[in-house]
Amino acid sequence: MAKPPLRKPRLPQGLPSRQQILDFIAQSDEPAGKREIARAFGLKGNEKIQLKALLRDMADEGLIDGNRTAFHRMGGVPRVTVLRVVEIDEGEAIAIPATWQPDDATPPPRLRLIEGKGRGAARAPALRPGDRVLARTEEAGSGWIAHPMKKLATEDEQVLGVVEIDGAGKGWLAPVDKRVRNAVPISDLGGAEAGNLVLAEPAGRSPRAGVKVTAVLGDPLAPRAFSLIAIHKHGIPHVFTREVLDEGERAARLPLSEARREDLRHLPIVAIDPSDARDHDDAIWAEPDGEGGFRAVVAIADVSFYVRPGSALDREARKRGNSVYFPDRVVPMLPEVLSADVCSLRSGEDRAAMACHLAIDSHGRIRDFRFSRALVRIAEVIAYEEAQARIDEDRAEPHLQHLWEAWRLLSKARDARDPLELDLPEQRVKLDEQGRITEIAVRERLDAHRVVEDFMIAANVAAAKALESRTAPVVYRIHEPPSREKLVALKDYLATFGRKLALGQVITPGLFNRMLKDIADDAEKALVMEAVLRSQTQAYYGPRNAGHFGLSLGSYAHFTSPIRRYSDLLIHRALVDGFALEQPAPEAPLPAHSGLSERDRSDLTRISEAISAAERRAMMAERETIDRYVAAWLSARVGQVFRTRITGVRSFGFFATIVGLGGDGLVPVSTLGDEHFGYDEKAQVLEGSQSGVRYAVGQLLELRLAEANPLTGALKFELVDGGGRIEPRGRPMASKTRGGHLVGRRGRPANIRHQGKRR
Repeated sequence: MAKPPLRKPRLPQGLPSRQQILDFIAQSDEPAGKREIARAFGLKGNEKIQLKALLRDMADEGLIDGNRTAFHRMGGVPRVTVLRVVEIDEGEAIAIPATWQPDDATPPPRLRLIEGKGRGAARAPALRPGDRVLARTEEAGSGWIAHPMKKLATEDEQVLGVVEIDGAGKGWLAPVDKRVRNAVPISDLGGAEAGNLVLAEPAGRSPRAGVKVTAVLGDPLAPRAFSLIAIHKHGIPHVFTREVLDEGERAARLPLSEARREDLRHLPIVAIDPSDARDHDDAIWAEPDGEGGFRAVVAIADVSFYVRPGSALDREARKRGNSVYFPDRVVPMLPEVLSADVCSLRSGEDRAAMACHLAIDSHGRIRDFRFSRALVRIAEVIAYEEAQARIDEDRAEPHLQHLWEAWRLLSKARDARDPLELDLPEQRVKLDEQGRITEIAVRERLDAHRVVEDFMIAANVAAAKALESRTAPVVYRIHEPPSREKLVALKDYLATFGRKLALGQVITPGLFNRMLKDIADDAEKALVMEAVLRSQTQAYYGPRNAGHFGLSLGSYAHFTSPIRRYSDLLIHRALVDGFALEQPAPEAPLPAHSGLSERDRSDLTRISEAISAAERRAMMAERETIDRYVAAWLSARVGQVFRTRITGVRSFGFFATIVGLGGDGLVPVSTLGDEHFGYDEKAQVLEGSQSGVRYAVGQLLELRLAEANPLTGALKFELVDGGGRIEPRGRPMASKTRGGHLVGRRGRPANIRHQGKRR
């Protein structure tokens, strides 16, 4: 016979004491708000008013915390609360409170999510990092567990935008994503004001429900706001927990054992980096071997010594996948005490390094290599421009001259491989101390860049081959050849202006290089280069080797940047295991082992997919931030005429970028004139039906800048002569700028379109 359910003891009626309220909150199976407390203690009339004052006093005294609907013990975990999944550990989801705001001494509690076994639970998709759930929590032994009740909107469903208030006092969320054109209604401002940059989430299942503001981020046009927009839009982890920071401090104090490291402090190893580099994880040295070749060392920061598998540092680094670099900040993979200090190869200081020793023959081929854990003392950190100037002006020190001589041999081997050579300019945004733009230009490509690049490639190849020689796990950097579908599209495109691509032959990078070399006309070469670039696949990480097409290499791994890439840290750990490079175990509580964990070995595919996705996320965030800075720089130059090159053609118009500056902008087909323009998809051309005027990828044009929106990074151009004019959307533009950003009459960005109508 089934036992009847246990009845909860009846609570004393009347206004409760502080302790009775705390006990009720702790024992409640449901959110314990003012209404629930009043009902439980039978409060009526004036007693409810007294309860409200008592709860306010308890919050002021630090006894409870909560919001409008529920309270919980200060410093504890609410009985029912929103959790955010931070990792999956052996198939079990680990979460932390979504709104946890601890003091410096209180890291967020980690809760194990125990998913139900019922029919509804069986149909529910598995939880993933970043998911948010409403869950019922309970203490279990010395830790916490949680039972999910409902899955909530994830960061992917959150919307980033700027609050606008219309004449009727209605709130609208104006998007900061240039792909989204319409504003959406705000049902709950959550304390936000007009002009605030905010995070919001759907207020209901229907689009008509609009959105509700969940976080106010501040002024969208303030210095450093553009990178903040990208961080929140793409869900990039950017705040280290106290646990991770504390562990970073402990790791930074690990002593370097000279007995177990090869001492290379006598070598004049140098780090050649950008002048604004935030960290230095590679340095190089070379000297003649007396036989026409060179001995060389590529020294890389020994991050694996400090970041041990399974540690809090390791979990955080894996979640981030890589550092993200913005013009105004870096979101590092590791805490600053490691990334910018102890691991960074600073000049004149002893540092732990993983050293790749190379023997380069007279033809530039690597005839031998070995790896060791070493102690290094960097002789000098030199900017690319300074290193190049010393070589060009014949005032370089012998060790710098030796690097260039060794590189000339490496470049011979590179030419023999014939890797893909595409001239892809890199934009550089320079800011002053207040975060205002001082210059945007294309970064100059120097031999100094190629010197470092070729030494790094040699070390990366050596790492991959060394691990293969020991049949050890490898996370390869893979770049597959173009797919047949993309090659067919390229063949059809080239045929539109009389060039052939035979698909029956073996497609190699050299084939594309020769094709480009044979083109004398710069405009046509730009066309073909754009087309070749579009035909390429995206590189990724994986444990099964498929070669690197672009570099013409059969085996390639990333070894040279473990401060900023988790893939490289995995390669270092594999080398530690494969070549018996383990260091003495540090003091507890840091894990002793610095090689690959068994978990890593058994699931490299999943890890590779995760870090590949993190890399794509970082690339999009960095590119969009540059676009916003370019638009901000140009917002005070609306109306000026620029020399541009067409980068893409669609049926609705074409995209062009400013030569020497960058920033893609649209020229709508509706502004090209009264005649009809036909779109040839294969040729990527718009052609006027009457005039025969053609607009094609690579074509140079003088265009007038019609719009520049710093919030979205969107630009619009128009023809200088003829055609239609683009009428700016939104409020009349102000004549002044704030920090280089064009703003509206009330100090907010112009060009806002609301649902279904212009404003």
